[in-house]
Amino acid sequence: MKASAEEMRAAGYAAVDRVVAHCEALEGMAAWTGARRAELEDLELGIPDGPRPAAEVIAQVEQEILHYMARPAHPRFFAFVPGPGNFIGAVADFLAQGYNVFAGNWFAASGPAMAELRTIQWLAELVGFPQTAGGLFLSGGSLANFTALAVARDRILGEERLGDGVVYYSDQTHSSVERALRLLGFARRQLRKLPSDDDFRLPVALLRSAMEEDRRGGRRPCCVIANAGTTNTGAIDPLGELAAACRTEGVWLHVDGAYGAAAAICEEGRRLLAGIEEADSLTFDPHKWLFQPFDCGCVLLRDGSLLPRTFYSRPEYLKDVGDNAEEPNLFDYGPELTRPFRALKLWMTLQVFGADAMRQGVEHGLEMARYAESLVRKRKDWVIVTPAQMGMLSFRYEPAGISVERLDERNREIGKRITASGFAVVLSTELKGRTVLRMCPINPRTTEGDVRNTIRELDRLARE
Repeated sequence: MKASAEEMRAAGYAAVDRVVAHCEALEGMAAWTGARRAELEDLELGIPDGPRPAAEVIAQVEQEILHYMARPAHPRFFAFVPGPGNFIGAVADFLAQGYNVFAGNWFAASGPAMAELRTIQWLAELVGFPQTAGGLFLSGGSLANFTALAVARDRILGEERLGDGVVYYSDQTHSSVERALRLLGFARRQLRKLPSDDDFRLPVALLRSAMEEDRRGGRRPCCVIANAGTTNTGAIDPLGELAAACRTEGVWLHVDGAYGAAAAICEEGRRLLAGIEEADSLTFDPHKWLFQPFDCGCVLLRDGSLLPRTFYSRPEYLKDVGDNAEEPNLFDYGPELTRPFRALKLWMTLQVFGADAMRQGVEHGLEMARYAESLVRKRKDWVIVTPAQMGMLSFRYEPAGISVERLDERNREIGKRITASGFAVVLSTELKGRTVLRMCPINPRTTEGDVRNTIRELDRLARE
């Protein structure tokens, strides 16, 4: 499978031209053009025995594969937590994949490892972690949560007391946390999902009470999972108070900041995230609010030396790679042996654009959410359910004289209709038993006009 220099250049230039054209045309495209499987069955996507021209295949990829998808980088993609991406990050991925970097150990990739260590150091400093901090890049929040919680399990419980441990988190905590805990050997009886308060935060008094009750029952509180920007509402748990409670109880504090931790790059975000620097571990997804292409997550620990204590493994075929704390083998820091060079995209983005541009991008997202809230408040029959916080808000169409059940159905229908139209992607979620619409306008490409026109379209659809 060898290509000539001319063939490689032709394929590379064709791909770059299409990506650039896509980026330039994005604002005028539909935000969503997905399809049902039945609609795609007739596409010629089978695997041929013989070769095809690269240009022909690239054209097919654009027309028959990449056409049928959501566009998280679109300025009116407001669902989930959008992944705006950026072209330099994509170039970094091309370089990392083109050089086929194996970022597992120092022997195989000392330069890439050094760049990853420097980028992790920058993130740790961003959230106020001490010099002892360490971490690594992973695919996203799910694997990062798993990695941090594996260390917490080993540090607080060990194998002998695993069955006694209890983990605490709110009903707003991301589903990846519970999945990680189950994979790590925690039984469902060891998981305490506590009801959030009226602001969708983890109540400290309720947490303390639950821990006291478990101690009286002979169980051992071992870990509290706090949120630094929930997926539903952007809520931030009382991090400082939770840190104090955990220190008193000898319990590990893990903060899921997959979305919101990036806000620490600006003054407003640092104020909102006060206490995050006291966490024992923290997850962080640069492919969300630091505008990286998928995938790019990371885990940070205030004591980075704990990672290899959980994950170190040295089979006979890897003994020659060496063990030197000053030249770490990053496959000893997490569950992935084979790992790509994810750090390059964030490192290159920061080099090309500078941290100030990232800061301005986060501030823009905070402001766009506030602007969206102001517009919803002016619309008759619409109510704000959770105000703008951490770049997101939730709201609901709620005219008088309609049952709660029918209103739930109507709001889900509004979200489905605007998404199906391709104009914008706005989906629903559920808060305290009510269906609400949710917007997360954190994309730096998003303008006031995008937000204004989306609110106007939601209102039109609601009244049809």
